[in-house]
Amino acid sequence: MSLPEIVSRARWRRAREELLVKEKAATRARDALNAERRGLPMVEVEEEYVFEGGDGKASLFDLFEGRRQLVVYHFMFAPEWDAGCRSCSAFLDQVGHLAHLHARGTSFAAVSRAPYTKILPFKARMGWTVPWYSSYGTDFNQDFGVTLEYEGELTERPGVSCFLRDVDRVFHTYSTYERGLDGLGSTTSFLDLTALGRQEEWEEPEGRASAFGAPAGSERLRYHDEYEE
Repeated sequence: MSLPEIVSRARWRRAREELLVKEKAATRARDALNAERRGLPMVEVEEEYVFEGGDGKASLFDLFEGRRQLVVYHFMFAPEWDAGCRSCSAFLDQVGHLAHLHARGTSFAAVSRAPYTKILPFKARMGWTVPWYSSYGTDFNQDFGVTLEYEGELTERPGVSCFLRDVDRVFHTYSTYERGLDGLGSTTSFLDLTALGRQEEWEEPEGRASAFGAPAGSERLRYHDEYEE
């Protein structure tokens, strides 16, 4: 196995400082890209999808749980499979406490094409508490680009889609797939995909930090058991 070169502390520090310059440039470029993403146009979702979850039938509007934004993880679980995708399971394992997303008016849910009767025992086996819905019998997965037809057969791919609610209207703002999921899993990484972002004062465009009439995002941070809905 090839390991890094062994050097003195002084030489390591010089090399680290040189790399830091590139890291800061990458951070600034990422901030600019996130701002451009928040500037994307959005499209109204007019299809009346019917999902099934722990409380029975649900609409896409219901998945918001009364919040302004929704992040959907398209979990690969086809109807004919006996268990969910291993890589999707590893992804869901790393998702943190949802209270921090909720505090920024953003809900999170997993959606799969498998019937809920298959999802429920697998979810229990994995010990997950995140909301998880079945889109079985709908065109939701096909419409959002995660179930594709290839050589006459349906295939699955992972993805994330973001939605924004304006009173009783739902809009699709962003989707990404496969390698676009690299680095996702934390609260801030999901918020960076949404139209309202982290809701910090330094973010562009201006005005979205106070979207909920509350202090900027970081000022609302609490221990996860201290939040009030």
